[in-house]
Amino acid sequence: MKSLFAPFGVALTLVGVVAPIEGVPPPRTVQLALTVGVDITVPASVNLGTGFVGGVLTGQLGTVEVRDRRGQVNPNTWVATVSASVFVTGAGGPQRTIANGQVSYWSGPAVRSTGGGTLVPGQLTAAQAVQLNVTRQAFRKTAGNGNNTVSWRPTIRIAIPSGIVAGTYTGTITHSVA
Repeated sequence: MKSLFAPFGVALTLVGVVAPIEGVPPPRTVQLALTVGVDITVPASVNLGTGFVGGVLTGQLGTVEVRDRRGQVNPNTWVATVSASVFVTGAGGPQRTIANGQVSYWSGPAVRSTGGGTLVPGQLTAAQAVQLNVTRQAFRKTAGNGNNTVSWRPTIRIAIPSGIVAGTYTGTITHSVA
């Protein structure tokens, strides 16, 4: 699982100062760094299987999870986004590329959540699928505070163009949260 961290952080420095006592070493400074924020984890890789030229290939990407550990920051809302690269085989080129506009995405519902808040899927059903030729909203938290998590299992659908060559096509689906 890969993780992207949102730009939230807290650094905590603890400093102890005492009067020197004969035979006792001088005081030491102790530093402790804490990471507090929002992060997202996604599957490292997915094999969608085999499709046919001119057909459609549909499959789930696995579980995506956002963890918000900002506690009582008010409000602690966030937005998870998704985008796609083109899919290519071999050296690419016109007959070896599937454009990212041929890739559709829907988040589906939350499959697990903790901590409350108002959680909103980007696209609840296949009828609401969006093309990934631009960055799209995958999921969001619109209200609430306190630590929370949400997981969903998005689905992608790839419309395989006619006229491309057979091969193993590879592309990247990127999720991020802020």
